[in-house]
Amino acid sequence: MNLSETIKNIRASCNNYADPDLVATIIHENYCMGTNNILEFGDYGIENEDSFEKRILKILKHEHVFFAAGMLSFIPIINECDIYSINDCNLKLTQEEFDKYAQEKERIFGILIKKDSNNFVIGTTDRCGCKIDASFKEIEKSDSELYRKMEEIADKLIIY
Repeated sequence: MNLSETIKNIRASCNNYADPDLVATIIHENYCMGTNNILEFGDYGIENEDSFEKRILKILKHEHVFFAAGMLSFIPIINECDIYSINDCNLKLTQEEFDKYAQEKERIFGILIKKDSNNFVIGTTDRCGCKIDASFKEIEKSDSELYRKMEEIADKLIIY
């Protein structure tokens, strides 16, 4: 993965679902969420003149970073999941799939780049719920329609 180009691509295409300056969030080792105000973050040798991409690259040496790829909104009764991302869509889920993913009505989904690596996983955060204990939750890779759609969106954002 070309990290710098991936970061640029995510920021260039996120206007439908996130502010480009707030699209990245630091995720601590315990998967609890840190700051998403990367432009005001000053640790890890970040300097005022560093670009957004350079700041993220410095942070990634010490922390995991989550990049929002969109928002999931679950609609009970009709077992639907609306996805607001680079391309909005809605999916009709099986009852089993709906029960597995729809613990909350809304979640932010995206990719978590593991610290000091090019490795990433797809997952969600409950940042949109404004919880004090907001965290990242990895989505187990599966053949479900929802996972395949999240993976498809992530593949469009990642530059190799």
